[in-house]
Amino acid sequence: MQTRVLTGITTTGTPHLGNYVGAIRPAVAASRRADVDAFFFMADYHALIKSDDAARIERSRLEIAATWLAAGLDPARATFYRQSDIPEIPELTWYLTCIASKGMLNRAHAYKAAVDKNAAAGEDPDAGITAGLYMYPVLMAADILAFDAHQVPVGRDQIQHIEMARDLGQRFNHLHGREFFVLPQALIEEQVATLPGLDGRKMSKSYDNTIPLFAGGSKALREAIMRIVTDSRAPGEPKDPDDCALFTMFRAFASEAETAAFRRALLEGLGWGEAKQVLYERIEADVAPLRERYDALMADPAAIEVILQEGARKARAIATPKVAGLREVLGLREMRTAGTTADRAPAAKAPPRMPRLASFRDDDGRFRFRLFSAEGEELLLSVPFADPKAAGASQKRLKQLGAVAAVVQVRGAALVLELDAEAVASTPDYPDEAAREQALQRLRLALDQLAAQE
Repeated sequence: MQTRVLTGITTTGTPHLGNYVGAIRPAVAASRRADVDAFFFMADYHALIKSDDAARIERSRLEIAATWLAAGLDPARATFYRQSDIPEIPELTWYLTCIASKGMLNRAHAYKAAVDKNAAAGEDPDAGITAGLYMYPVLMAADILAFDAHQVPVGRDQIQHIEMARDLGQRFNHLHGREFFVLPQALIEEQVATLPGLDGRKMSKSYDNTIPLFAGGSKALREAIMRIVTDSRAPGEPKDPDDCALFTMFRAFASEAETAAFRRALLEGLGWGEAKQVLYERIEADVAPLRERYDALMADPAAIEVILQEGARKARAIATPKVAGLREVLGLREMRTAGTTADRAPAAKAPPRMPRLASFRDDDGRFRFRLFSAEGEELLLSVPFADPKAAGASQKRLKQLGAVAAVVQVRGAALVLELDAEAVASTPDYPDEAAREQALQRLRLALDQLAAQE
């Protein structure tokens, strides 16, 4: 079974060397694992909370997309998309807003920090604070819950947001009596490297101490490295590698043998100028081929657009049926039946026909089942099971599932129903998207009817 891991990148800046070592490189490596179903999205709705500079956000979206692709993110293996291309996310945000307590949002770190800053300055507590900042945790919860993410890699300062997403998902599940949402876990990666910046503090745009990853080319990279602050020890004097930003950066890119050799050279009195040149050459060896791919991508935004649109299609294949099911449970469904008048006694009538499951055995001896609608239409055909008990257990779960808890994926011209991330049954192929969408609604109605009988 794959673990779905979801990562968001806010589109308000240009990636720097610290972003690459601390977030991009380990995330790309994780996305290549067979047991990981990786989702990466550019959080451009979140960017609107932090910046009203349209040109900056537009440029950042391009630079960040090009950076992740140049760093080795494979869009065929991972799902890579823009938040703003998924209309189900703001829709789900509203559904969650309607159950989010104001008290919970009052405790959000970002909002509290803004209020505290205003208080310290003698301002009105809410001066300059937008509803976007206040609702940030709900939007983040929608980002996660729309795709049933199991894990979300975050820093310790973001754990609270994952806890809020869990709270909102759990509250919705409780209110409606079913497990509609997977409850995510925060994934804290203690071993992720944190690079020092030019002044020795953590590399951060907030400190204006960053080293560019691709911007400005090799010349800008070398010039930035040459500006790294060092102490006054002269060439020939021993340097302490364990208290040296140059060594920390070098170790993040070098092999064990290279790291050991650089440590010895510092202890033996390597001059700071030479040490910076060694550091530059080691980083440039890794970054140069990535920069070449980055420059090619930046020169062809249309190619990036194609990748992101395909990523959005893959993402919406999950989010669209998920949110469609939520509309059903919230009462935002199609008007299929006429209302009844309270004071009019209903006429006696035969019990309504209901959907049914039918088991059978294949010619090869394996076991399957079909789901038929109340009208007799075949909605699902199961995969073959070697063990009849396993087939029976899947049928039992299907009866209890209900429409919203069902995970239904679009696969070509058909729909596939999953249990525990494994395909269990599929629909027939449909001639077009409209027919497939109508079939999805009939399937969801049948699942709800089955669950109501249990």
